[in-house]
Amino acid sequence: MSFFDLPPLIEKMLASGDNISDLNFSVGRPPQVEINGKLSPVEIKGLRSLTPYQTEIIAMALISGNTDAAEKLLKTGSVDISFSIHQKTRFRVNIFSQRGTYSIVMRVIPTEVPTIESLALPPQLGDISVLKNGIILLTGPTGSGKSSTLAAIIDKINREKYYHIVTIEDPIEFLHSHKNCTINQRELGSDTPSFALALRAALRQAPKVILVGEMRDLETTEIALEASETGHLVLSTLHTTDASKTVDRIIGLYPKNEEHIIRVRLAQAFRYIISQRLLPKADGRGRIAAVEILKSTPRTREYIEKGESEGKTLLDAMNDGELEGMQHFDQVIEGFIRQGIVSREDGLSFSTNASNLQLRLSGLGASADFIVGGKDVSHGSSDSSSMRSLIER
Repeated sequence: MSFFDLPPLIEKMLASGDNISDLNFSVGRPPQVEINGKLSPVEIKGLRSLTPYQTEIIAMALISGNTDAAEKLLKTGSVDISFSIHQKTRFRVNIFSQRGTYSIVMRVIPTEVPTIESLALPPQLGDISVLKNGIILLTGPTGSGKSSTLAAIIDKINREKYYHIVTIEDPIEFLHSHKNCTINQRELGSDTPSFALALRAALRQAPKVILVGEMRDLETTEIALEASETGHLVLSTLHTTDASKTVDRIIGLYPKNEEHIIRVRLAQAFRYIISQRLLPKADGRGRIAAVEILKSTPRTREYIEKGESEGKTLLDAMNDGELEGMQHFDQVIEGFIRQGIVSREDGLSFSTNASNLQLRLSGLGASADFIVGGKDVSHGSSDSSSMRSLIER
């Protein structure tokens, strides 16, 4: 295999099925594609079982000409890069070493920037575009659609406002064109050595909106909070499972003696905490996203500032905050189960409190009237809000 074999190989893998989210190259396995969360082999002549040499050649082809990426791979054992073929298909790539060999995972990035409507996100997320300042956090595990949702929000701002937007990404995924806004996208490695340095520099670049790919450490988190407190709208992601754990993660980054101060700052700065989970559909045709929304209100700000207690939790606030546009995972998942979109077994396994959800489904818990994605799905209504083919980009 030579470097020039890689684009045809990738194209053949992409042609092997629909809704492919990832390409996987691992030693001892054939090239594989991930479709709806499941890996499937692709028959490629001469590549029935990848050798260490072949995966190394693929890795070298992907980072050819990128000396920074090559050095990082050798130094740290893994590297994130972006890659494209024929300027029509783009990927977010992670190359990593394991047991002395290289493995590669390539996440497919759609060529078109998604919209809130095309992803069928809860329509109340469109309200983010009118915000002038504060911090918006997208949370969830890898592969839950955080980057897609952020891109859709940025696109709405791009279409409706006349702002300067700066994004700091690792790597750049969705390529935003200038619409009404001017968008500058910076990539770690090629444009800046770290999120923190790029974020501090962004404060001198007169943006109205700043997107930070991930709040990975205390320095980045502190600068992001400072930016939100000084008139910027900041959007970022965290690998946390829900709103409460997101608050705990941020507070846990700071020294214990600063807990009260950071609680007050976070309570005043946050505007939304949006969490996502992808559930397999009951018919086996793809996955659907459950979206939890915590919105800044006097009640939620109080719970963050003073801490949660019995009967005063962020979950309670979301459960009671439907009219304010809030919803929590188990409400959404219950709706999916009642409509037959998701199986009971899968829904319970992805829920926050499986016991309480089981009681609700059995008719022994609270009333099942609720709103999902801005639409009434009370008592098994056939109307639903889904996120089509959503993966984390």
